[in-house]
Amino acid sequence: MAPAHSLCPLDLFNRIGTADSPVLIDVRTDEDFASDSRLIPSSIRRPALTAADWAKAYAGRETVLLCQKGLKLSLGAAAWLRHAGGRAAILAGGFEAWRAAGLPLVPIDRIPARDAADRTIWVTRERPKIDRIACPWLIRRFVDPLATFLFAPADAVLAIADRFGATPFDIEQAFWSHRGEKCSFDTMLEEFGLHSPALDRLAAIVRGADTARLHLAPESAGLLAISLGLSRQYDDDLRQLEAGMALYDAFYLWCRDATEETHNWPARTSGRAA
Repeated sequence: MAPAHSLCPLDLFNRIGTADSPVLIDVRTDEDFASDSRLIPSSIRRPALTAADWAKAYAGRETVLLCQKGLKLSLGAAAWLRHAGGRAAILAGGFEAWRAAGLPLVPIDRIPARDAADRTIWVTRERPKIDRIACPWLIRRFVDPLATFLFAPADAVLAIADRFGATPFDIEQAFWSHRGEKCSFDTMLEEFGLHSPALDRLAAIVRGADTARLHLAPESAGLLAISLGLSRQYDDDLRQLEAGMALYDAFYLWCRDATEETHNWPARTSGRAA
């Protein structure tokens, strides 16, 4: 029987990628991590045996702790987080159960180095439309919830990346950019190992809207229209990004849970009118 305050891998996966996802903390030992140095999407690493020192940073927040098998390390760290005022659960079966379920895992060597504030820094062209909103959404929801995004003139992006230690994306000559007929969102799905039926469906929608191939998915035209509308509604790129996060949250949940649902008027009713 799974311990109290635990989530099974599929239940946790269904929380990841949403706006109310818990903070996911990987407390595997260095030895266990070295045997498979991939991360469950959006997770961060912390040493289990010093949980008493860092637990207070998560007071009032919902967290899920994971170790190799979902036993003493994650249970102990979760107990410390609850002691510090957090709402902590563990991943039942730990990393091994997640991997056995065939759920996505992010290679650690694909995640850029973090700054002193423990966040990844990214830079791209200003006045984003589609890919430059979709990619930040993917990173924040599945790679680094603390990721920071800088928007700059196109001809300055690479220089800014070099001077400020940021990772450039969606610009020519960058690793994280278009490849052939695929867009930057596709590149990130591939390199981060984030393929899933919902994300692959969303990628087709993004690709169709971003590369003027609206035939790739019926929803691409809608995404293009909304994206262009947002770009005219906001003259501040960061405010536009925050608005776009909600847009992609909705598209992702539709891709995952609601593609078979329809809506019509008038609604059908059962029984006879009184």
